Amino acid sequence: MPQTAAIEADPRATPGSISGGSEFTPLLRTVKSQDLLERRYGWYARRIALNALALAAVVTGIVLAGGSWWTLLLAPLLAVFSARTAFIGHDAGHSQITGNKTAARLIGLVHANLLLGMSYSWWNHKHNRHHANPNHIDKDPDVVADVLVFTGEQAADRKGFRRWLTRNQAWLFFPLTLLEGVALKVQGFRDLRRQSPGERSVEAVLLVSHVVGYATLLLTSMSPGRALAFAALHHALFGLHLGLSFAPNHKGMEMPDPSGEPWGHLRRQVLTSRNIRGGAVTDWFLGGLNYQIEHHLFPSMPRPHLRLARPLVRAHCRELGIPYAETGLVDSYRQALRHMHEVGEPLRTQPQRTE
Repeated sequence: MPQTAAIEADPRATPGSISGGSEFTPLLRTVKSQDLLERRYGWYARRIALNALALAAVVTGIVLAGGSWWTLLLAPLLAVFSARTAFIGHDAGHSQITGNKTAARLIGLVHANLLLGMSYSWWNHKHNRHHANPNHIDKDPDVVADVLVFTGEQAADRKGFRRWLTRNQAWLFFPLTLLEGVALKVQGFRDLRRQSPGERSVEAVLLVSHVVGYATLLLTSMSPGRALAFAALHHALFGLHLGLSFAPNHKGMEMPDPSGEPWGHLRRQVLTSRNIRGGAVTDWFLGGLNYQIEHHLFPSMPRPHLRLARPLVRAHCRELGIPYAETGLVDSYRQALRHMHEVGEPLRTQPQRTE
């Protein structure tokens, strides 16, 4: 177990410390009594409007300064506000912004597909499975062996170039996130085959509109060379920003034993998640995902309420003797990278297998 600001206890202790019901029910009752699940329409309306104005300002700057290499200075700004756009799409997918499914989908489609070129349907399909079973090796798509692996069993099966990746994955993690901005677009187009015809038609039109609009903006504002440099820098920093936001959440935390006794909702979400300490700047930079435990326990809770739920969740976990993992931002990266380093350790000490 990584070092955290947590109540020390056996995470696999028998559930049911509160008699007469699940461990989660009293906490849910308390949260509801304080109206923390109520929507914050005004808060989100302001965030959406400010983000739209920021994006419009960056686009205006690109058009006005596109003939100069100084335009590249706008790429980091666009990356930052692209991440804000992704956070809004994320919240829409969890019904944090509105309980109206049609309105939530519209917000998600505009922010994900149209503004980012990232499939809202693909993200929801994948992300909801992650929320249902975080860090479960057989059920969570985020810990399936792919470019990275998260268990010794996954590492043992690696061969060739993937074996080299696993040996060095802790060092390669953040460099690999530089490719995430492009990878998200590719995954969106690939997922169209899974979607129903009606859903596919809407998503495809918006994805193509984004690509056409983005290319038109850059190619009509600057030379092809500058446009390519701008797009590469923008997408690399956007991917890095998302990587910095999502990396601390679960990597290095408990991974449920697929053959063991299932955990209840409270333990399944708390034991596999890590919070990040900080203030308003941390909340803004990480899009509220620094309250990962509260977000996983209450996925539809509006972002500004997560910090208010935190002391309630901490107190409830303390009463039950359940570890509540919370650490600083830098230390969270250290813990996540340490876990990936340890997973790859056997491959650095064992000779390459020959087939």
